[in-house]
Amino acid sequence: MTPLVRLHVDDTPAEIWLKLESLQPIGSFKLRGAANAILSAPRAELAGGVVTTSTGNMAQGVAFMARELGIPATIVVPDNASPAKLAAVERLGGRIVSLPWERWWAAVDADRDRDLGEGVEGYFVHPVKDEPVMAGNGTIGLELAEQLDEIDAVLIPWGGGGLTSGVASALKAVSPSTRIYVCEPATGAPVTATLANGGVPTPVEFTPSFVDGAGSGALIEVMWEHARELVAGSFAVSLEDAAAAIRLLLERAHIVAEGAAALTVAAALSGGVEGDRIVCIVSGGNIDGARLAEILAGRVPS
Repeated sequence: MTPLVRLHVDDTPAEIWLKLESLQPIGSFKLRGAANAILSAPRAELAGGVVTTSTGNMAQGVAFMARELGIPATIVVPDNASPAKLAAVERLGGRIVSLPWERWWAAVDADRDRDLGEGVEGYFVHPVKDEPVMAGNGTIGLELAEQLDEIDAVLIPWGGGGLTSGVASALKAVSPSTRIYVCEPATGAPVTATLANGGVPTPVEFTPSFVDGAGSGALIEVMWEHARELVAGSFAVSLEDAAAAIRLLLERAHIVAEGAAALTVAAALSGGVEGDRIVCIVSGGNIDGARLAEILAGRVPS
């Protein structure tokens, strides 16, 4: 169980709590889904190793579990993946295969017949679509219900939708009055566009940024079908506000957060979330050191 701590900052619009998935052994919530998916797979199918498509955090979760089981891991990443996250994958023994972002996203979005690059074989763990992955993520929601009473809202970064689907499904069962809000970077906010279009999946322009664990040009439609009835609203957060939240978390709460994790805190601080008690999922702390230095110097990295 990861800690849930109060954010003590003056003049916040509500009582803000932080669910610190950044303190997982790999620095990200992704270990929950990776562990559940791999440990529930038939052992015979794991003999040839495991494969995933990831910008870095699921990559680390899969590589961590593969190392624990003594099997190889191959990680297919987009060409804009964080160097810090790739270095962590290599430390865990994972083999990295890089693809252009569009080709990588096509592999993530595909139901089968994925183009994962030459020589990529093994048991495939989807970073968001697999039900065991979503169920593993859902343990966050169960923990929140044990750790804190009367939660009005939970804010969750949206990358592919697996975190939102898992946490929201669990909270619907144990805390049905809690509202779920999605947080995305304004440089690629398809949930926000989709909600504005009556729930019809709507592509948007996408610009990669230091918020590398959230945001895209389009929804994975099957994931939106999982989440659409569970989501009360969304926030498209500017890169400036995300960077400011990273600075605040480090300087005032001594918490290192990556870009996607900071989206939830930025949204909570904006005053746009209804409720007196708000929980922000701090989804990970794997931020590149050079980018963090820029942010602490008051700049917004690319």
